[in-house]
Amino acid sequence: MIKKEIVIGFFIGILANTIGIVLYILLFSDSSIPATLKAARVNNFLGSLIALGAILNLIIFFLFLKQNKPYRARGVLLATLIAAVCIAISKFN
Repeated sequence: MIKKEIVIGFFIGILANTIGIVLYILLFSDSSIPATLKAARVNNFLGSLIALGAILNLIIFFLFLKQNKPYRARGVLLATLIAAVCIAISKFN
């Protein structure tokens, strides 16, 4: 049961990060989503996009804590750590 809650939180965290990236691109970019992602990869600011997308994870993390669902919050934290590893890989590549 505990593992299931952590997995649910992890997938919600990944989904929230993806939605955050897409929202940022839609609100602040003049190009399409694929063009912006390609430009981000070429110009080495893909890590910054991932970090901006992870802001939604912060909101969801505290929402789960307020609802007394600590294992789902742990899953969101795990998704955020995976995002941090992806940022580090994109910066050092």
